[in-house]
Amino acid sequence: MSIGNRTTTAAAPEPSASKGKPAPPAVATRAGWTWLLLSSLAIAVYAVVPYLTASLAALSEDGVGLASNYDGRPWFVQLAFMVHVVAGGVALVVGPLQFWRGLRSRHPRVHRWTGRAYLVAVLIAGVAALVMAPFNSAGFVGFFGFGALAVLWIATGLRAYRAIRAGDVASHRAWMMRNFALTYAAVTLRLWIGVLLGVQALPGGEFEFEAAFENAYAAVPFLCWIPNLIVAEWLIRRRGLPSYALPK
Repeated sequence: MSIGNRTTTAAAPEPSASKGKPAPPAVATRAGWTWLLLSSLAIAVYAVVPYLTASLAALSEDGVGLASNYDGRPWFVQLAFMVHVVAGGVALVVGPLQFWRGLRSRHPRVHRWTGRAYLVAVLIAGVAALVMAPFNSAGFVGFFGFGALAVLWIATGLRAYRAIRAGDVASHRAWMMRNFALTYAAVTLRLWIGVLLGVQALPGGEFEFEAAFENAYAAVPFLCWIPNLIVAEWLIRRRGLPSYALPK
């Protein structure tokens, strides 16, 4: 993966191969990448397109997404929300392309430019998320959960950029995996909400959608990204990339 002006990526050997570790099965790798691509595109369309077609006030009246929470907020919060939605959507669409080995090896120039676009989108969306965090609809849990997500999103993106500028391809790949795990929180947030709504709808109790949704949404500010990072770190170790070792 390359974001800077260096072109060492295409010729660099896969870390897993250079260290004698078996690479993940090709079929499983393709299936995982295809899932990431399709689910990211689906959420980008689902979460972004409505905000490009109508005002927050109109969307709030129709009960679309988080429009009701941000409609009526100060102008800079509404602006940050719209910027976050659009830039986050760009990151979701472009992000999976960074892990397409064919693009890296056959079209390194395209890979570099899409990488730049991805990291710029992450930086813009992350800063906007920090502005939005105090006004989120999940209270203090949302402030700390989504706020920490935004900080780590920006920090991992900067680490990925610094690594490739230094020519450290392996570290760059690891940091990009961590970063996209945080980008993918936009997908897992919605998956977790669906799971938590389903659990509350199980037979044996009353189910009221709005109350159940509030309960579910109160859990996702941390749940949407911490498991993602754990999975990313496992994949990083499996591929023989630079990882964090737990103290013994």
